[in-house]
Amino acid sequence: MRAGLAVPIHPSSRLASRLARLAWGLAGLAAAACAGCEDRGKASAQKATADVAFLTALVESDVGEVERGMPEGAKRLAPLFAKGDPHDDVPSVRAALLKTRRDVADLNISKSTFFALADAKGVAIRNNLEQDVMAGQSLVAPFPELAKAQGGAYVTTTGAFPGTSTPAAPDRDWIAAAPVKADDGRVVGVFVTGWTYRRFALHLQESLKHELAERLRKEHDTGKLPILYVAVFDRTGVYAAPQTPAVNEKALADASLVDKTASGVAQAPLSITDRDFGYAAARAPKLGPEIGVVVLRSEL
Repeated sequence: MRAGLAVPIHPSSRLASRLARLAWGLAGLAAAACAGCEDRGKASAQKATADVAFLTALVESDVGEVERGMPEGAKRLAPLFAKGDPHDDVPSVRAALLKTRRDVADLNISKSTFFALADAKGVAIRNNLEQDVMAGQSLVAPFPELAKAQGGAYVTTTGAFPGTSTPAAPDRDWIAAAPVKADDGRVVGVFVTGWTYRRFALHLQESLKHELAERLRKEHDTGKLPILYVAVFDRTGVYAAPQTPAVNEKALADASLVDKTASGVAQAPLSITDRDFGYAAARAPKLGPEIGVVVLRSEL
């Protein structure tokens, strides 16, 4: 959903940082070899390749938090159904959702912007936000794959909640769901969470900026951070972090990123409004089979 908690930034994933330092070192050598040339876009694309390696590792860490936390959270919500019909005590459902996120470590640090509980039919009972626009709506209608959770399996999927995108800023949602089971093993409800593509892109963008700033600080480098934009892409389009210029997003959308990343990382220089940029894009399989992350970068 669009409203929600501020996205927590946890850029210090040790795996992501180690991979990034190696990739940035290689990129630095490549950029140095190109220092005498005038093509700043190529140098930026080389550096963006290291950036996207950091981000794809971070995506794995972020999705891993949800994968571990959701089944545990579902177990903690099961008592709501043992007490009766949760539809009859909606305030208790919200309180339980808030407590579950707070008490399950992986969910507490997750990048999710909402948590919701649905009944066995997939109809939302309540989410954890103050204003709930999900209650009473079928979650299976916009996200048919959630039927697998009704059948007893953990599932992730993508789609869009109705009425939440605008023509000026279309968006999509990444959703994860875990079945809530009674003591006898019956599925009595579905625990759902997720984030929007643009909100997640913002988290990745801020994480990358933080990581680069820390690297400069540790190396006592007084240089400036580059201009950076991060977006999530799939077959439906490119979804950049808020405040990204529309012309930049369109340039990335025109780059056919899904096709170009089919066999690995794609990178290229780009000229946008007479400024030299470079981009690097890579698939992020943890998000979905044809979903990826792209970094657009220009040196100052």
